[in-house]
Amino acid sequence: MSRLDFPVFDADNHMYEQPDAFTRYLPAEFKNVIKLVQVNGRDKIAVNNVISEYIPNPTFNVVAKPGAQEEFFKNGNPTGKSRREILGEPMRSPDAFFRPEPRLKLMDEQGIDRAIMWPTLASVLEERLGSTDPEATHAVVHALNEWMYEEWSFNYENRIFSTPVVTLPIVDKALEELDWIVERGAKIILVRPAPVPGLRGYRSFALPEFDAFWSRVEEYDITVGMHSSDDGMTRYFNQWNGHFQEHLPFADANAFLDIQHYFSRGILDAMASAIGHGMLSRHPKLRVLPVENGTSWVLPLIDAMGHSYAKQPYMWLEDPVMVLKRNIWIHPFFEEDPVGLIKALGTEKVVFGSDYPHPEGLANPTSYVNELEGLSHDDLVKFMGGNLAEALKLPASV
Repeated sequence: MSRLDFPVFDADNHMYEQPDAFTRYLPAEFKNVIKLVQVNGRDKIAVNNVISEYIPNPTFNVVAKPGAQEEFFKNGNPTGKSRREILGEPMRSPDAFFRPEPRLKLMDEQGIDRAIMWPTLASVLEERLGSTDPEATHAVVHALNEWMYEEWSFNYENRIFSTPVVTLPIVDKALEELDWIVERGAKIILVRPAPVPGLRGYRSFALPEFDAFWSRVEEYDITVGMHSSDDGMTRYFNQWNGHFQEHLPFADANAFLDIQHYFSRGILDAMASAIGHGMLSRHPKLRVLPVENGTSWVLPLIDAMGHSYAKQPYMWLEDPVMVLKRNIWIHPFFEEDPVGLIKALGTEKVVFGSDYPHPEGLANPTSYVNELEGLSHDDLVKFMGGNLAEALKLPASV
């Protein structure tokens, strides 16, 4: 595909972590928390000596091809192919999936000027560790961030913006992590869009307990990314499924879970909490970027908040729909209706993301523009990069 005639800023690119991403900088007292082990000749990750299958191949040496499921998500599966048939033949991962220098060359070939680079393996951690060992959770997250900074930096040549993780179980440690991250030039942080685990149970990140953290985020003027992850909804879905073990996103498929996936309950609840618990009103300068969560949650949330505000305005600090439009940038999947979303919400807070190189994303990231027929050139410029630059407080072009 020919290069577009405007800057392209991709909100959803992924790195694949190296095998020692969690352990290279992990303090000795936590060395047994995360292990790579062999099971029947295959590499697996063990968290607190419990083997996880959440990421089937945590070394990422062989992966599904980028965009392998593109046709499936866009046009469905009328012939009833199996998941393996849809994914097709795997590929050996190139250096560009693991390192920033070759990734930048690949981006040049793809016509991508800038990209947010999310970790892949990090999604396995907090749900499996945070409620039993908050100290270890903070230690492992910091070790991951040290690895990420060494391998990718947090701002590689003003073109690749990696997303260091902040976990919140112990607020003072979260503040220390945020300070460390900002000192190293990060433009965006990754906070899991889920209740925060702790020894006494779970609670929302939007409760006043965490106000000191969000105040400092405002002070630093850094963007808050909330990428899809194992957000804890599995604990609820397991009750319906009669399933008592770990959720396996690439294996545990049934019609009930497929319906729930469409509703995007995790991010809906997270954004409902961010607004309904008043976090985004107490901290109105926060910029929140939910990525790879789709948009099926957006209009139902707007509808529910509108009804609530009309009937019980005393529950709210301000108009909740206005808060959403002020503080939250939205990333639609290519197979959804991004043009329809723009018509409903306006152009300013909707961003492009390809999910490259994951199989459920786009093989050719800039082909997303094929789904934007009917938008003006000015709106294309905003959607394909301008809005994201605004969200990260960056210049419109490199």
